[in-house]
Amino acid sequence: MTSSLPSRRSVLAGTGAGVLAATVLPGGSARADDGPPLGEYDVVVVGSGAAGMTAALTAAGRGLSVLVVEKAPTFGGSAARSGAGIWLPNNSVILGAGVPDTPQKAAQYLAAVVGPEVPADRQAAFLANGPRMLDFVMASSPLRFRFMEGYSDYYPDLPGGLPNGRSIEPDQIDGRILGAELARLNPAYMPVPAGMVVFSQDYKWLNLAAVNAKGLAVSTECLARGTKAALHGEKPLTMGQALAAGLRAGLLRAGVPLWLNSPLVELVQEGGAGGPVTGVVVEKEGVRGTVRARRGVIIGSGGFEHNAQMRAQYQQQPIGTQWSVGAKENTGDGIRAGQRAGAALDLMEDAWWGPSIPLPGEPYFCLAERTLPGGLIVNRAGARFVNEAAPYSDVVHVMYEKDRGAAGSHIPAWLIVDQNYRNKYLFKDILPTLVFPDAWYEAGAAKKAWTWDALAGQIGVPAAALRATLNRFNAQAWNGTDTDFRRGATAYDHYYTDPNVHPNSCLAPIWAPPFYAFKIVPGDLGTKGGIVTDARARALRPDGSVIPGLYAAGNASAAVMGHSYAGAGSTIGPAMTFGYVAANAIADA
Repeated sequence: MTSSLPSRRSVLAGTGAGVLAATVLPGGSARADDGPPLGEYDVVVVGSGAAGMTAALTAAGRGLSVLVVEKAPTFGGSAARSGAGIWLPNNSVILGAGVPDTPQKAAQYLAAVVGPEVPADRQAAFLANGPRMLDFVMASSPLRFRFMEGYSDYYPDLPGGLPNGRSIEPDQIDGRILGAELARLNPAYMPVPAGMVVFSQDYKWLNLAAVNAKGLAVSTECLARGTKAALHGEKPLTMGQALAAGLRAGLLRAGVPLWLNSPLVELVQEGGAGGPVTGVVVEKEGVRGTVRARRGVIIGSGGFEHNAQMRAQYQQQPIGTQWSVGAKENTGDGIRAGQRAGAALDLMEDAWWGPSIPLPGEPYFCLAERTLPGGLIVNRAGARFVNEAAPYSDVVHVMYEKDRGAAGSHIPAWLIVDQNYRNKYLFKDILPTLVFPDAWYEAGAAKKAWTWDALAGQIGVPAAALRATLNRFNAQAWNGTDTDFRRGATAYDHYYTDPNVHPNSCLAPIWAPPFYAFKIVPGDLGTKGGIVTDARARALRPDGSVIPGLYAAGNASAAVMGHSYAGAGSTIGPAMTFGYVAANAIADA
């Protein structure tokens, strides 16, 4: 499946009217309006997500003095909100679990996924340093990890792809290790059900608990873990909560200070924009001041998913900050500061996309629901246009393609299911057979009707076209073969499905009234464009030269995954790895 996004480009550093120049510190002197000195460290890290905290932990491990500054009143960023899948080929956890990975397979697969647009040395740096980073993190923090067995690489049929997967996730952590600091952990995007301890990998089976013996067994196991933790007085954390808590515990152990409510204002440079970066201007709890960085500054401040102006400038319409589940503080501050300092930007048009339902209050990033048998997605013409079970980023890329059967793109689209589907499967956090909240209908995110034609009228698609689409889909579902979009052709397609459904666990007919439709928009986990970096995570100018003292990792940097997505955790795995790379590059300089 190919992307319709604009071709790869570098965006030059902004120098026009209205662009704030970088703070200039000739000879290290501060401007009066930048406030008093707030301290001096070897390394200043901007952002306390997975990239930033891994970078800080690494720098401290190399004997450097480190400060982390964080805009939000909480630590953890988007990583804390996430399921915390981590894609790292050849790491010790998966090799210990018997995964038949090799450096050769991983290199072959990554190259096939991302293509030639991502420099080979950056790909190699990620693959070489990822396993080392993970071992370092485990040695320097309480974090331990679990293999997400069966969570396939997203393109398992490509050379080097593994149908059983390479992804890992954090093991359970007792939040009591953080003491009072636990109250400052950024909350999860979707809280774990009360009384349960749930890992990201468990959700596949919790979706099926009403119809599948293993699903029921996993649900019982999650409850047993919760009961055990409660009996021991623990505060169990999993997924992104465990990842962020574990990294923060490592920083506390290493004595690394983390300033909350301290947004980056500007980078400090000697000699003007493009010169060496020697510190940051921050507002520490409302007081502006300068922090000197003797060895370097690492930008790990996340993407720009909640900056409407930047999204309108760089990305296709329709687009909305309200459709993102990234941390709300991610407004591109670090990216813009890097650009003003002379850095090139790339991949600004792209994001870690996923089909999402714009529920009131917060969007729902739709994973299993669009893949389970008994549902399909249609556009405004009432026609299917994509393999619903394809990798989520690919589905949105296709949504943005021009629709030959209707004006414009495939946005919004509609996920259609029937009552048979609702009787079997969890939907978001709504148990099977239970009614959906009235607020979903009032917001226009959900529709319900007793006939196909009535549903067509509610979602504004031609009734005859929707009938034709459903009749064709149902015939293919009965046969188990999707000749139109090949749904169910790969191991990845079958991850979030029902193994009790035959002959194709992805496909079941839609026939039992009432029928439901859910609005699908191009949501995301965060943006993936940012500062262009080299294999050592050093920020680069548009001419390819290095900006001394400036490094970037995570969603503040242009992603090593390019326009694609290798497997579950292709955001966090590289973020942590290049945070590690950046800190080691500073220490080695």
